[in-house]
Amino acid sequence: MDEKRSAFFTIILLSAILLLFTAADLIQKDRIFSEAENKMLATRPKWSWDALLEGKYTQDYEAYLTEQFVGRDKWITIKTYLDMALQKQEINGVYLGADGYLIEQHLPGAYTDVQETKKLLLLDKLVKRWDAAVMLVPTADNILTDRMPYWAPYYDQAAFLEKAAVQIGADHYIDVYSALRSHSGEEIYYRTDHHWTTLGAWYGYQAWTKFMGRRGDLYSKNAMKAVTSEFLGTLQSKVNLDVQPDSIFWFPETAGRPVTVTYDLKDTRNSCYEESYLAGKNKYGFFLDDNHALVEIETDYHNGKTLFVIKDSYANCFVPLLIPYYEKIYVMDLRFFNGRLFRFMESYEPEGGMDVLVLYNCIHFLEDFIYLE
Repeated sequence: MDEKRSAFFTIILLSAILLLFTAADLIQKDRIFSEAENKMLATRPKWSWDALLEGKYTQDYEAYLTEQFVGRDKWITIKTYLDMALQKQEINGVYLGADGYLIEQHLPGAYTDVQETKKLLLLDKLVKRWDAAVMLVPTADNILTDRMPYWAPYYDQAAFLEKAAVQIGADHYIDVYSALRSHSGEEIYYRTDHHWTTLGAWYGYQAWTKFMGRRGDLYSKNAMKAVTSEFLGTLQSKVNLDVQPDSIFWFPETAGRPVTVTYDLKDTRNSCYEESYLAGKNKYGFFLDDNHALVEIETDYHNGKTLFVIKDSYANCFVPLLIPYYEKIYVMDLRFFNGRLFRFMESYEPEGGMDVLVLYNCIHFLEDFIYLE
């Protein structure tokens, strides 16, 4: 009798909890954007018999529940501490590294030879048409190997970069891997975010000036200044741990000359930096006002030179360093561009031609690099 009573109360308790969360799910207003994770959230899928029979409705609804779950951030924290109690070193796609580093996981089997070849052939076509320079930046798991858990597997970006260098040729390939690897003991990646730091971008800038035959002494890394010491990035949001925030640095010299910056052909500012982001979660948005399809920068350096950058968000803290070298800089993020790339670039190309730079981290390149000619 006691066992039956215990089972009965257990069923009642579980049913009450299920009903409570169901009611909360129905009452709670869906969130469109997660500031903590800096991404759009899944919305409630539209019901139809076809979607149900195809399995799409249940798949989409599962994604919706995962991202709109009541108290989701707190549950992430609870799960993280439970995983840590079980001595796990990887949680929600993030390695818990040494020295407080959170390092994004990229598994070896996630990117196939076929995928690499397709992306590199696409890149090669762009390079040949525009005589472009290419900077593919390795992510932290390939550079900060001494901070990784000793057993942790990772996708070998060094091998991929060797393949890229052969495909596009030495006349187009900027070796930023060696530059970063030789400074792996320095603060070149954020501890709580997947981006390289301004110092990491400065080493990339040094590799770029050497490749382009330009002066590389316009900035000293000792001249960097912090704009915030309270940055908690996207990797911290994935594990929701109480960790020491990062500092974000910039080079004040990059704001020393007048510029006109136009975002998406309509919103014009007089700076490459947006301080309003420093008051929110997405503090990396300080650089180039976060992400836009097109950014147009007109500088005060009237040398007749133009640069067209095709990029991911790694370029956001890098591009301001290039201001003294060009009269005009166009920055395109293909994730937000719907059109024919070559035709668009031709409409911006001056009579004397323009420099073209492709700047992605390796993972975003493999996942996101695609265009229509």
